[in-house]
Amino acid sequence: MKTLTKRVLLDFIPVLIVSMVFFVMILQLLDIFANLWKYLNNGVSMTTITRMAFLYLPKCISFVLPVGVLFSVSYILGNYFQNNELIAILNSGISLRQFVTPLLIMGFLLSIASFFFEDQVVIPSYREKMLMTNEALGQAENFNNSQVTLISGPERIVYHADFYNDAQQSLSRPLIVIRNAQGDLIERIDADSARWEEDRWIFRRVRIYKDFHNNPPSLEELDSYEDPRLNEDPQTFRRQERDVAEMTLKESQIWITSLKKAGLPYRRELTDYYSKFSFPLTILIVTLISCALGSRFQKNILLMSLLLSLGLAVMYYILQMVMSLMATYGYIPPITGAWLGFFIFLSLGIYLFSKARS
Repeated sequence: MKTLTKRVLLDFIPVLIVSMVFFVMILQLLDIFANLWKYLNNGVSMTTITRMAFLYLPKCISFVLPVGVLFSVSYILGNYFQNNELIAILNSGISLRQFVTPLLIMGFLLSIASFFFEDQVVIPSYREKMLMTNEALGQAENFNNSQVTLISGPERIVYHADFYNDAQQSLSRPLIVIRNAQGDLIERIDADSARWEEDRWIFRRVRIYKDFHNNPPSLEELDSYEDPRLNEDPQTFRRQERDVAEMTLKESQIWITSLKKAGLPYRRELTDYYSKFSFPLTILIVTLISCALGSRFQKNILLMSLLLSLGLAVMYYILQMVMSLMATYGYIPPITGAWLGFFIFLSLGIYLFSKARS
């Protein structure tokens, strides 16, 4: 059995490497040619393009690893069947489960490795690649925001502004509502503008409403006003385009916590956070399905294995996308949106494996 395990792994690993090199080359060429006219127009040097391609390499590996595993397992099992080797192995008393156990273990180990590889290598390298691309193409990120509203502080302070200017760190027509622990309105501040200075906001042409138990409430008008309580960081008002999928686990946790604190929507971010744990197990799923289906083709093994790889991968990614959208819009919990696709395909893999020729 040890000899057989060694043979299976020695056949699997070279095919996996070759298939991944092929798929990675496709992704790299697509990325380069999609941006080639931009590079030429901006005079980007070949050294910079090569550097960006190198930084994109870990992201490509992360993308193609599940597809490469699926194709490799299907291909080698199909070859065993075509050469009558699999029939001989099964007739010798070794079950299909015993025969493919090394591949399933390999799939599980690759899933674990993929999780840490994504968090420690892929995300930092891809972030650096995007920064280098934006710098080379002269694309500045715009954080200005309009009609921004957020909740901050233990005193439940609500901020609203018509426009936030990130370059000047200023607010246009801010409106501040301050409530007590019971949620009762105790103060309202209207201003024409506000600017961040050192550690707090400075308001101009201010109208302050208090004593709401009176009718009408008291009104105070000031040219300038500041309050130590009004110290929400300007970055909180920025246009939020951060993607949890491009953050490390620690960064994701901090970001989701800040969204909750500010009273902003966070279902999509929480779904993406849970997906960080479920997505690496895609490798285990495709290994299981490949082991169940890899021996079914007797002709055109390479073509059928490739089509099977791409077909199942597309189905899985579409299902994950649909579940993620349902979780984002509140139809299902975020954790369900992240894990439901995995369990559906896990059940499918177990069913197909139970029906496989053994």
